[in-house]
Amino acid sequence: MPKFRSWLRQLGPGLITGAADDDPSGIATYSQAGAKFGYELGWTVVLTYPLMVAVQVISARLGRVTGRGLADNIRENFPAPVLYALVIMLLVANTINVAADVAAMGQSLQLVVGGPSQVYAVAFGVVCLALEIYLPYRRYVAFLKWLTLVLFAYVAVALAANVSWPAVLLGILWPKVTLSADKLTVIVAVFGTTISPYLFFWQAAQEVEEVEAHPKAHALKQSPSQAPIQLRRINIDTWVGMGLSNSIALFIIIATAATLHQSGVLDIQTSAQAAEALRPIAGPFAFLLFSLGIIGTGLLAIPVLAGSAAYAVAEAFRWRRGLNRKLHEARGFYAIVAFATLGGVALTFSPMDPIKALFWSAVINGVISVPVLVVMMVLAGDAKVMGKFVAGRRLKLAGWLAALVMAAAVCAMFAA
Repeated sequence: MPKFRSWLRQLGPGLITGAADDDPSGIATYSQAGAKFGYELGWTVVLTYPLMVAVQVISARLGRVTGRGLADNIRENFPAPVLYALVIMLLVANTINVAADVAAMGQSLQLVVGGPSQVYAVAFGVVCLALEIYLPYRRYVAFLKWLTLVLFAYVAVALAANVSWPAVLLGILWPKVTLSADKLTVIVAVFGTTISPYLFFWQAAQEVEEVEAHPKAHALKQSPSQAPIQLRRINIDTWVGMGLSNSIALFIIIATAATLHQSGVLDIQTSAQAAEALRPIAGPFAFLLFSLGIIGTGLLAIPVLAGSAAYAVAEAFRWRRGLNRKLHEARGFYAIVAFATLGGVALTFSPMDPIKALFWSAVINGVISVPVLVVMMVLAGDAKVMGKFVAGRRLKLAGWLAALVMAAAVCAMFAA
């Protein structure tokens, strides 16, 4: 038991980052994959797992080795137009993503208890904002860590359904090579949902927060003796966190394939619609778990979306920043947190189609991911930035492969 507790304490930024990747908009994407194509696309989340791990390990190492966030490192090593372009696109994409997520949360609560979904969306946005501003960082991280348990609701839904496990394995190990325009679009959406730029900025920033939260912790360039323990922790944390993320994504695909696809419900556009469609097919228990899971993942993801945007903007303009600081110590930082969160809430009252919002958010994320990945790989391989902790050959290979896959996904998205 002491060993298990010691191991559990090593889980933090990577675990939260991975769990936040399964936000309501991600759930909608995975539900669409399962509903439309059954078990055929299980391979997508298996393929992206090692790529996602490599990218997030590089993000975490950049933060821990340099003691600076990703935007901070970009500012120091690239021209200003590159930095500002990436930060502006990230802020826009994250705000739209927040809008889609709070809308889905409001709709899910409406399905369970009735009432006005927009009022619930506002309430969720305000709660998420209050958590980031008023909860001390260490308590906040502990809260987020335990909130990841809500993701296992999707495992329960899958296990309660009548799953064809041989078909699941076939979809993972021997995928069909026929690619229609619809299937290609969903594949691109899964890739874009899984490997998202806001996760890069967030995990790097959280490593910096970890350094600032502990007096004896230092950037590894300044204190190389801490490297063996910290790099091992980053690897464990990231492999576990991304493993949780992609496992849950796979179970969402399995659950919706076994229920919605098998019943002829092939067109699912939102996570709330997936929950509603499950009610007559899988029963009230599965419907309730799925609905509450959407709310739980939204509570976890919205602070990550708003927080990653705030870190990027604050680092770009050299503002005081960090969830360790109180409101009066980092007004600009928390202003961006509020803008991204409340701006997202405000968008739910606009005539903007939530499906189009999700689409354009995915497009922007897909476009941003390519240059951000290229910039990250350049930084990770630069001895002036990383000192003796430059990325090794395997990590470089996996990181550049992720960049190539995302570049191909972006090209396919525009072609589709």
